[in-house]
Amino acid sequence: MKSYLSDRINGMSTSATLAMAAKARELRNEGKDIIGLSLGEPDFNIPDFIKEAAKEAIDQNYSSYSPVDGYADLKNAIAQKFQRDNALEYTPAQIVVSTGAKQSLANVAMVLLNPGDEVILPAPYWVSYRDIVKLAGGIPVEVPTDIASDFKMTPEQLRTAITPKTKMIWYSSPCNPSGSVYSREELAGLGEVLREHPGIFVVSDEIYEHINFRSEHASIAAVDGMYDRTITVNGVSKAFAMTGWRIGYIGAPEWIARACTKFQGQITSGANAIAQRATIAALQAPVSRIQFMIDEFLQRRDLILKLLSEIKGFRVNVPEGAFYVFPDISAFFGKELRGRTIANASDFALYLLEEANVATVTGDAFGNPNCIRISYAASEKEIREAVRRIAEVV
Repeated sequence: MKSYLSDRINGMSTSATLAMAAKARELRNEGKDIIGLSLGEPDFNIPDFIKEAAKEAIDQNYSSYSPVDGYADLKNAIAQKFQRDNALEYTPAQIVVSTGAKQSLANVAMVLLNPGDEVILPAPYWVSYRDIVKLAGGIPVEVPTDIASDFKMTPEQLRTAITPKTKMIWYSSPCNPSGSVYSREELAGLGEVLREHPGIFVVSDEIYEHINFRSEHASIAAVDGMYDRTITVNGVSKAFAMTGWRIGYIGAPEWIARACTKFQGQITSGANAIAQRATIAALQAPVSRIQFMIDEFLQRRDLILKLLSEIKGFRVNVPEGAFYVFPDISAFFGKELRGRTIANASDFALYLLEEANVATVTGDAFGNPNCIRISYAASEKEIREAVRRIAEVV
């Protein structure tokens, strides 16, 4: 049968994280006891002070269309947050509020990329980067890293990957899926290479900024010579457990911010009014208000690393942020488990789902075919039981 769908949608991948979550729900509906460690979603409730701000906004009748680029007082709060947490001076005119950081990324891709422009993606990378770039006509260029380098790209690798067609580099720190965190010195090394190529822009995805077990978070926009060519992306989904509220934002050169506002005005217009008002309360609060979540994630990280390290065939490093581990499981490739031959990471993730009733995500979706992503945004009880099941079936 002839397909009337566009080449654009036919060439797009389905989000692997969402697909695995859907598969897990399907199995739960069949009565199976599935432990879901596939989604990047904190399992905490939103702090009460943020809920109260949302209730107050409802009572104050914030029910009309919001400005396309966000309420002025929210943009002021974001500017103050950038200054407080990142030592970055962004004016409100340089800030655009969107319906989640995913829309922020899509906006940037659509306003900066032309067909054939290359975008460097240090692999592993967040699952949607590749398809967002392709949707905008760009060409993803993967730079492979591995567990030996803590899944971080070196300046030498970046220099080798740059061609006359390179337009951008996209990366996240702390990284989804690896939990890797670039230090200030490491970002300075990348910046030194990029200063040799003034036409290349950087998307710095810092959505996991506060879930960071290092002593400090570093932003590449603060590196000498990088401010005017960096788009800093952030949001409130992860650190404030506000995933369903869908608020993301960028700080960028004003001409890029204006272009994103123009594009967004034709797609969604302004983000949810109530969620924006709640976000003001979230960003104005000191980080100490959410420290309990960060402390809990650190305990869970240490627990799951200890448990996984006891399973033969799992190679794990120590992620310094976010709430994921990204073990190398290539030792199982070519092996037979319970009558099934494991050819790759996708086979292994499906095997864990069907045999251990544990949902993870294949590393193929993140540009690394030797690993799987395991989220530890789950209770200690669930983590212990999930790893027990995994150990049993491997």
